[in-house]
Amino acid sequence: MASMNISVPDPMRDWVQQRVDTGRYASVSDYVRDLIRRDQMQSDEQEALIAALIKGEQSGISKRNIPEILAAVKQELNANRFRLRGSS
Repeated sequence: MASMNISVPDPMRDWVQQRVDTGRYASVSDYVRDLIRRDQMQSDEQEALIAALIKGEQSGISKRNIPEILAAVKQELNANRFRLRGSS
């Protein structure tokens, strides 16, 4: 595992140490790794959302009306729930 040294202001250092002192994190490194993982997940989610928005924009104008679109979404959600229950 690689090592990094960072400098933070005293109030930030105190905040991190308080988080470790609660027992939720084993160490300062554990806390920083968790922050980085969360940032990575958020970045991945943002990229997926942007890609979905671009895909939707490029797909053109739908011939369905809003109630038809909502009904299709509800049907798909219910089908996904059924599949998830069946795989448990």
